[in-house]
Amino acid sequence: MAVNTPICDFGWPAVDFCLPDSAGRVHALADLRGPNGLLLMFICNHCPYVKAVLDRILRDARQLIPLGIGVAAICSNDANDYPEDSLENMQRLARELDFPFPYLHDADQSVARAYDAVCTPDFFGFNGALQLQYRGRLDASGRAPAPPEARRELFEAMRGIAASGRGPREQVASMGCSIKWRQ
Repeated sequence: MAVNTPICDFGWPAVDFCLPDSAGRVHALADLRGPNGLLLMFICNHCPYVKAVLDRILRDARQLIPLGIGVAAICSNDANDYPEDSLENMQRLARELDFPFPYLHDADQSVARAYDAVCTPDFFGFNGALQLQYRGRLDASGRAPAPPEARRELFEAMRGIAASGRGPREQVASMGCSIKWRQ
């Protein structure tokens, strides 16, 4: 069942955390932040919505990093019920696709709860002061990729945040599979 993200709560402060990445290094929020902002993405390996857009996520991340935007992805799904989202499979995916950002493992799901993440993919775009400015979708993709000429909503929003510190007032909610919470 598809789930939509809430509307952006402009100015909401990023919640601090420390999480290990798929290579075993531990990252704190302050380590991830770029001088012009931070894009946090809740993704996972098994979700068809993520699979449909992962190449676009990687493209956008590679283009945002030089603009001073820090980028990180977080997998919070229960790997016991969804083994494709295990740390070992996160490591494999990050290595195979050469992720240009840390892929963090939220094994106890505390970070997903602190951020009120609801689906994969769920995008949180913060300005340089770590105030939320974007909680929208990547683009018009759903379970299938949007056409190549689709507007790059996330990229445009984060580019604007890097330049001005402010996100667009008009945002379309992201949609995806629900976070797989532990029982």
